[in-house]
Amino acid sequence: MKAVLSRRYGKNQTFGRLMVLEGEKVNTQVLSLELPWNGNQKSSSCIPEGKYEVHRIYSPKFGKCFHVLDVPDRTAILIHSGNYASLTEITDTTGCILPGMAFEDINSDGNMDIIQSKHALNKLLDILPDEFELHIL
Repeated sequence: MKAVLSRRYGKNQTFGRLMVLEGEKVNTQVLSLELPWNGNQKSSSCIPEGKYEVHRIYSPKFGKCFHVLDVPDRTAILIHSGNYASLTEITDTTGCILPGMAFEDINSDGNMDIIQSKHALNKLLDILPDEFELHIL
């Protein structure tokens, strides 16, 4: 089983679709929200495209989530719940991937937010194994 994250880059944010594949079949999919591409700078950029090993972990701050390993020049990149990812306003991420079910501007700041994040993360926790490969396109 593997996961594929396809992205659409915006000025303030990166929007994605995360698909869980069994062979060539899509088992489940959720949306994702990240910071914009900013040259892989710590705390202000999404991570580079590529293939990553991912492990299920327990984070004291976020609870059950996933750790994306071996990101070049970055540490502590997680897939965890949250709603806001932007460099201009409130943010729930400093480079991590926020899963969700839909995009909506919930705080009326002009940036899209991701909603039903805990539900999306639980879908991923239910279906993905403890270790899997993530392909970011």
